[in-house]
Amino acid sequence: MAQDPQDEKPKEPSAGSEGIPAPQGAANLIDTDYVIGQDNITASPLGVNVDLHGKVFLFSSIVILLFVVLTLALQDQMEPIFNSMFSFLTTNLGWFFLLGANVFVLLALVLIFTPMGKVRIGGADATPDFGYAGWFSMLFAAGMGIGLMFYGVSEPLGHYGTAMGGISMGEDGVRTDWAPLGGAEGDQAGAISLGMAATIFHWGLHPWGAYAIVGLSLAIFAFNKGLPLTMRSIFYPILGERVWGWPGHVIDILAVFATLFGLTTSLGIGATQAAGGLEYLFGIPAGDTTLVLLILGITLVALGSIMLGVDKGVQRLSQINMVLAALLLLFVIFVGPTLMIATGVLENLIGYVTHLPALSMPFGREDANFSQGWTAFYWAWWIAWSPFVGMFIARVSRGRTVREFLISVLLVPSMASVVWMTAFGTTAIDQVVNSGITDVQDAALELQLFTMLEHLPLTAITSFVGIVLVIVFFITSSDSGSLVIDSITAGGKVDAPKPQRIFWALIEGALAIALLLGGGLAALQTAALTTGLPFTLVLLVGCYAIVKGLMSEPRAK
Repeated sequence: MAQDPQDEKPKEPSAGSEGIPAPQGAANLIDTDYVIGQDNITASPLGVNVDLHGKVFLFSSIVILLFVVLTLALQDQMEPIFNSMFSFLTTNLGWFFLLGANVFVLLALVLIFTPMGKVRIGGADATPDFGYAGWFSMLFAAGMGIGLMFYGVSEPLGHYGTAMGGISMGEDGVRTDWAPLGGAEGDQAGAISLGMAATIFHWGLHPWGAYAIVGLSLAIFAFNKGLPLTMRSIFYPILGERVWGWPGHVIDILAVFATLFGLTTSLGIGATQAAGGLEYLFGIPAGDTTLVLLILGITLVALGSIMLGVDKGVQRLSQINMVLAALLLLFVIFVGPTLMIATGVLENLIGYVTHLPALSMPFGREDANFSQGWTAFYWAWWIAWSPFVGMFIARVSRGRTVREFLISVLLVPSMASVVWMTAFGTTAIDQVVNSGITDVQDAALELQLFTMLEHLPLTAITSFVGIVLVIVFFITSSDSGSLVIDSITAGGKVDAPKPQRIFWALIEGALAIALLLGGGLAALQTAALTTGLPFTLVLLVGCYAIVKGLMSEPRAK
């Protein structure tokens, strides 16, 4: 019988449903007759075990497979369609993405300072499944590893260049420049500050606000209230028992689409950069053939990681990546303009805080190219990623308090991004401004990291490490994404048969190939925007549900 969770009395948990650990200590389980996996299809065709939610899996997989086939078959026709869709969405709905992202950040910050921050994920007596080192490394690797590699040099350098160029107007009186806000024409220090502030804005609190809200919602409704680990569970306070019917099916199907296309955007960008790096170092042509072979090869390696599981696969690869990323970061700091980087971290944070109100303003923006072409795309990308990253960090965050979870998820990766962008961006800007090295600025986006490293010692080694980082981030993202999509399409089970995860890993690779061949970077961006749009609305409704769910939970003393 459905109840309003706010009216329930805390009770001692009984045995958990299959695949979801029972809460430890006091928790407020939702009283529902639904059993995890009750609508699943279980079979063993050709000796392969499957355990699937029939409606969610079949609809999601059929639509995605049709999309892959059509995109590959009609490559020339699809590219202009992707370009038109991207332009329409950013021009007309950019404000919606900006407004939604602001709501997620504000809600996360408010929850930290309320008594609800004392609620412990998994029950009042739950203990963390992972130590801080493993937990932080998985948060960072799952959230934005590939993006930092691709945009770590190109974005600070690009925003600096457009800010220096200042404002330019077309004949119709509309701005044609891409400078953030009003730019800083001719003001070198001002352009650097504004460019770095805009970069940190895109990689700091706002993306992690979306991840934090989704992750917290999933964790509370699964580990504290005993519901399946799927997006539909968040909406139980609103839909009640109807969440197990078609309203819930639609929510989960949207989550599958958002996860797949958001993840594919990152995988496609990562493959493009890895191919560019291989051409730069070894002369291997970075054409379509290389991209396809690269994605196929990395996908096969990801399958091996899937077979090892989260503990031995994703966690170990994430830790390896963290070590390599830290070594590359320290190398750039110590052989680059060390003093500028050291002082730049604080200066950039101050600039970020100073420009944050204007950068996050959804309405009345004059810098349309920047706010629509950069920020709106990023916010749609992060929101499309949020089911994937949110569900993954929910799975690895049992035992943390809400306050500990939110502070860690918001601040630790955000600070890591600030340091990373400051180190790589400042080094590239210093090469352009103080050394007159223009090839960094002139290089294609996927090559700017390698071009910057060329002007530092040990170029071959550091560039190779950069390629390895992109590839391993690709593997961990594919592995984690398969884990999440499989959980959604298995009716919320977290222990579904591994062949299902293998299926989704193969789909991710095929989708990345289809989008790259059918429209390149524009197709990847359009995919993120298109799926991020309906999911922004879903998450805004979910904000109400998580507050309602937390209010009924017992709190630590």
